[in-house]
Amino acid sequence: MKSVLCLAAALCLVVGAACAADTPARQPSEEESHKPSKAPLFTPESVTSEGSVNVEGARIDYRAVAGTLIVHPKGWDDAAHPDRDTGEEKGDDKGERGPEVGGGAEASMFYVAYFKKGAPAAGRPITFLYNGGPGSPTMWLHMGAFGPRRVVTKDGVHAAAAPYSLVDNAYSLLDASDLVFIDAPGTGFSRVAGKDKEKAFWGVDPDAHAFEQFIMGFLTQYGRWNSPKYLFGESYGTPRSAVVVGALETEHSIDFNGVILLSQILNFDLSVDGPEANPGSDEAYITALPTMAASAWYHNKIPGERPSDLQAFLKEAEAFAIGDYASALQAGAELDPARRQAVAERLSHFIGLPVPYLLKADLRVTGGMFEKTLRQDEGLTTGRLDTRFAGPDMDPLSKEADYDPQAAALSSAYVSAFNDYARTQLGYGAGKIFKPHADVGKFWSFDHRQPNAPEGFPGPLNVMPDLAVALKYNPQLHVLVTGGYYDLATPFYEGWYEMHHLPIPDSLQANITYSYYPSGHMVYANEASLKAIHDDTAAFIHRTDNLSR
Repeated sequence: MKSVLCLAAALCLVVGAACAADTPARQPSEEESHKPSKAPLFTPESVTSEGSVNVEGARIDYRAVAGTLIVHPKGWDDAAHPDRDTGEEKGDDKGERGPEVGGGAEASMFYVAYFKKGAPAAGRPITFLYNGGPGSPTMWLHMGAFGPRRVVTKDGVHAAAAPYSLVDNAYSLLDASDLVFIDAPGTGFSRVAGKDKEKAFWGVDPDAHAFEQFIMGFLTQYGRWNSPKYLFGESYGTPRSAVVVGALETEHSIDFNGVILLSQILNFDLSVDGPEANPGSDEAYITALPTMAASAWYHNKIPGERPSDLQAFLKEAEAFAIGDYASALQAGAELDPARRQAVAERLSHFIGLPVPYLLKADLRVTGGMFEKTLRQDEGLTTGRLDTRFAGPDMDPLSKEADYDPQAAALSSAYVSAFNDYARTQLGYGAGKIFKPHADVGKFWSFDHRQPNAPEGFPGPLNVMPDLAVALKYNPQLHVLVTGGYYDLATPFYEGWYEMHHLPIPDSLQANITYSYYPSGHMVYANEASLKAIHDDTAAFIHRTDNLSR
């Protein structure tokens, strides 16, 4: 894909009482980082603080732990490295998992965990949260959605420069669950080192394995094996969740109560970023159309009178997308000119672009084309992650958007707020650099071996089989699908379409519920949507945590 899928992912841990002090790890030299060694490359660390927050009127006192947990590549044999105490599940599984990959590479995964005071572990759900990218830390979910403190930004416009306002989060998810925010290897305060470190951790399967090991290590370190367990992934965090929950259930016998997917993409063939490179596959244009319709509605670009009811308008757009529009695209060169004209006019009615432009585009509008064209008459580029945002065109003559105004509008506030919060309130980060983005693109491998497949699938990433296997292996697993109407990075209808095409029995469709909001990729950037997604997620956890009240 041409640009990263999301602004939002990851988690970490302490191992042993001796690691209670916040002791900086010795960083290996360049020569050492390329040489296998039995000596640890990182030292786990942690720092504890306390706080309280009022969530929708109820006070919650909590203990916060910011720290790191060390994980290793798949195939790593702890018996061969007895001096490395990481908190990972012990046992020699090298014969089962194949030869060691990545040599002596290690990852130090950073996390911030919040535990409600006075709540016994067995009676308290725990949720692991992460953003995506790939290459993004989890400051977005942490500081914008569910942490006890959140940064305040303006809705739909570029935030003013510092100082930024950090407030108690009345919609923190601490009322329903303990929380663990995780930074993926190499992002935020997480680090990777050792020979072939990029190959060891930067790829679909290596990344998922690191999160699996982190979660098992965390459950051990904090005695949470018998707690109700949840995954919450945003953007690329949603395919990560599908792979992780499938592996934890089928390979490690750890059933989860639920998975929450925010701004979902499981099948990358459905991405509207760059589908022109895959001619003959038209589903991406079809599943993105309702989001384009919502965006045109929001910016008042609908030809004629603007419909008063967004929900009803979107239902019409969905019906057109999978009906006349899909049929026209599938006709290809056999499409009758008169019908082609009629479809272009109907498409213009929904997405607001001129009919001549749509005919010239062969009825196929990519995400970048839509972002560039919707408000081009005003000299503005529309946002990708949140189409409610707009900014000045970088290049008035370009075919597609040259940047994302939403990312430009919010990034500084989140980066600044988290750096300040981590160092002044959590007491973590002295002498460390926080990495708001890891440049994983040139190393990232999208190769993925689907469950029960003899080898990796050669086409675009598709982890729908992983989630399907998890649901069939554990028929008590529940899934909450959430998203924003104005998200053109991972369109909401794309997620709905994926879930309705999962290879599962019809009876298991009842395990999946949906909630969509008038916001973008980061639905929590809109405060009303933040309250709604909090309430929906809290209700989902209460409904599935198997606790008697």
